[in-house]
Amino acid sequence: MRSLVRETELHPGDFILPLFVSEKISLPVPVASMPGVSQLPLADLIKEAVAAHSEGVPAVLLFGIPTHKDEEASSAYDDNGIVQQAVRALKAACPSLIVITDVCLCEFMSHGHCGITHFENQTAHVLNDPSVALLARTAVSHARAGADIVAPSDMMDGRIGAMRAALDLAGFHDTPILSYAAKFASAFYGPFRDVAESAPSAGDRRGYQMDAANGNEALREVSLDLEEGADMVLVKPGLPYLDIIHRVKERFGVPTFAYHVSGEFAMLKAAAAQGWLDEKACLLETMTAFRRAGADRIVTYAARDLARWLA
Repeated sequence: MRSLVRETELHPGDFILPLFVSEKISLPVPVASMPGVSQLPLADLIKEAVAAHSEGVPAVLLFGIPTHKDEEASSAYDDNGIVQQAVRALKAACPSLIVITDVCLCEFMSHGHCGITHFENQTAHVLNDPSVALLARTAVSHARAGADIVAPSDMMDGRIGAMRAALDLAGFHDTPILSYAAKFASAFYGPFRDVAESAPSAGDRRGYQMDAANGNEALREVSLDLEEGADMVLVKPGLPYLDIIHRVKERFGVPTFAYHVSGEFAMLKAAAAQGWLDEKACLLETMTAFRRAGADRIVTYAARDLARWLA
């Protein structure tokens, strides 16, 4: 009877698996703060992505960890960079897999910030417009490699319009943009920075990521990104911002994604390891909450487990 009247259903196709490819390693490197998650060399990345797709996961969100970092993030838009290599390899190995690339500069910057940065007394001042130019260049390089969707996560002002113009100019009119339109300066990102090796060397990201206290601002950010050409939007983090997910979906009615971020994932895994929570039950309840709030798709490190449980 309960299943007969259930309003919200979960399916394997609801989930997107984040993956981290590193050109510095030859074997997977497990991340202690994210049980079950590893940095992957290219060959293992392909195995993981193909296995996930065979289990019903339709898409991966790709992050790169380069050997070389500098203050211009030159490895981010190198046509032979680690992300570009990975995109080509993924599309060759599994053409029906949707490859989404995270478009940001933090993993490629020597200082770990999401744009070109000027430091003054340990305070980081990110230079918006020069950073936007590099982000647009990165998005084009990802599309050229074969990315199905580019997903800017930097939160620089005006970057969606610049990317759309750059993609169109390069002939990638049909490459959609999934914008991290409402990305908050959250305390829940710590484990991600371990696996992505992207912690800022000085200062923090509050100057360009959103204040957790602001809901109306999130709607303005989403509206601006849609006006500039975003096709889909993402709210990050997820659980502490279910109200934002709901308001975005209700207001705009566009494809709305949620990111079940590293801290949320790590807390649940840690509690389950102690026997305090039922991991499967809590993950399924969490994903149901995202879908009930209005999320069309969910980025989660548990995508493969969820797909198997729901098969």
